[in-house]
Amino acid sequence: MEQETHQFRTHEQLAPVMTVGNWIVTMLLMIIPIVNIVLLIVWAASSSENLNRKNWAIATLIFFAISFVIGLILSITMAGLASSLTGGMY
Repeated sequence: MEQETHQFRTHEQLAPVMTVGNWIVTMLLMIIPIVNIVLLIVWAASSSENLNRKNWAIATLIFFAISFVIGLILSITMAGLASSLTGGMY
């Protein structure tokens, strides 16, 4: 009996691979304050953006949000600790 090989093809169009140069430009843009957040939001919300960059932007925004919340919690905790150690002077 002969075995048949099944090849499954999806009807989705694959996103083009981002080159090393594209990633270098992307990382250089992320160094610039304010511009980085604006670009991340634009890339995450764009429907015409490269899918690889879009997913990376979404993941980065999620990471930023989690980091912000953790930093806020730690700041409030440290402020409360400092206030209790100084007898509530602040």
